[in-house]
Amino acid sequence: MAENIPQITCTTTPDGSTLLLSGCWTAAQLAVPAAWAQIQAQINVAPASDSSPAGWDLRALQRLDHTGAQLLWNAWGHQWPAQVLVLDAQRTMLKRVAHYTVLPPVTARVSLRQLFLKLGALVWLVIDHVRDFVRLVGQLLLDLGKLVRAPAQGPWRDVSGHLYRIGATALPITALVGFLIGVVLAYLMSQQLRQFGANALIVNILGLSLIRELGPVLAAILIAGRSGSAITAQIGVMRVTEELDAMRVMGIANGYRLVMPRAIAMALVMPLLSIWTTLAALMGGILAADLTMDVTPAYFFATLPRAVEISNLSLAMGKSVVFGLMIALIGCHYGLRVKPNTESLGQGTTASVVTSITMVILVDALFAVVFKDIGI
Repeated sequence: MAENIPQITCTTTPDGSTLLLSGCWTAAQLAVPAAWAQIQAQINVAPASDSSPAGWDLRALQRLDHTGAQLLWNAWGHQWPAQVLVLDAQRTMLKRVAHYTVLPPVTARVSLRQLFLKLGALVWLVIDHVRDFVRLVGQLLLDLGKLVRAPAQGPWRDVSGHLYRIGATALPITALVGFLIGVVLAYLMSQQLRQFGANALIVNILGLSLIRELGPVLAAILIAGRSGSAITAQIGVMRVTEELDAMRVMGIANGYRLVMPRAIAMALVMPLLSIWTTLAALMGGILAADLTMDVTPAYFFATLPRAVEISNLSLAMGKSVVFGLMIALIGCHYGLRVKPNTESLGQGTTASVVTSITMVILVDALFAVVFKDIGI
C-alpha cells in the first residue's frame, strides 16, 4: 500500500520547479500520523504560490477527497496558484472547498469617527429608553386618575391575581433566603464581637442592618429576578402572539389593563414581602446568636425595640413601595418594547432583570444618602 501514501515530489523543468502530488489524498490516508507529519513538513517547505513559476501538478493523484482538497487550499493561502495542473473532477472539488471555506475575520482598526458614531448611537438608545419610560409613567398616572374617578370599573380581578402570583407564591423563597442571610450575618458578626466582649451589640447591628437595608433590598432583588422577568416575558409573549395588536384593535388600553394592575400589585405587595423577609432574617439571626454567643431570644426581643427606632421600619416600607413600582414599570417597559420574535423576547427579559436589580441598588444608595439622619 506504499503507492497510496500521499507524497509531494519537487521536480525541476525548464520553466521552473513543479510540485508533483501522488498517492491518495484522502481522510483515511492523511489520518496516519506518519503520513500527516510528512505532508505537513513538505508543504511547509514548499514554495509559495506567487514564487513558484511552474506551480502544482495534481494529475497523478490516485484519489482526492474534501479533506485533501481542504489541506491543499489552506496550503495555497485560500487562493489559486499561478499555475496548477488538475483534472476536471479535482478542479470541481477544489472549487467546492474554496466556496465553503470561511476566511478568518479581519480585525479592522476602529477610527475615532466610528467610536464617535457608536457613542452617539448609544446615547440615542438611552434617550429612546428614557422617553418611553417617562411616557409609561405619565400614562400610569393618567390611568390611576381614571381609576380614582371610576373605581367600580377598575381591573381589580387582575390586581388580585397579580397580588397572589407576585406576593403569596414568593413567600417560601423569600423566607428561606432571608433566614439563611440572617444566619450568615449573625455568625460572621459573632466572630468579631466576641473578640471585644461586645456580644450584646449584635442586636443593634443585626436589627438595624436587616430592618433598614438588607430586608427591603433582598426582597426587591428576589422579586426583580422572579416577578420582574415574568412581567416582561408575559407582555413580550403577547407581543409575539399579536395579542397586543388585537387589544389595540378592540380599543382596550394596554396601560390600563396591563401596566396599572401590575404596578398596583407590586406597590402593595413589596412592603409586605419586605417585612416578611426581614422577619425571616431576624429569626435566622436570633437562632445563630443564641447558638454562637448565648444571646437568648428573650433578650433579643427585649432589646430590639430600644436599639432600632420605628422610623427605620417606616423608611424600609417607603423604599419597598418605590422598589415595587420601579420593578413593575421596568418589566412592563421592556415587555412592551419586545419585537415579534423569540430572540428579542429573551434579550428583553434579560435586560429587564439586569436593569431592575441595578436600579434597586442605585435607588437604595440614594435613599441612604438622603435619609442618612433618620433613625440613626
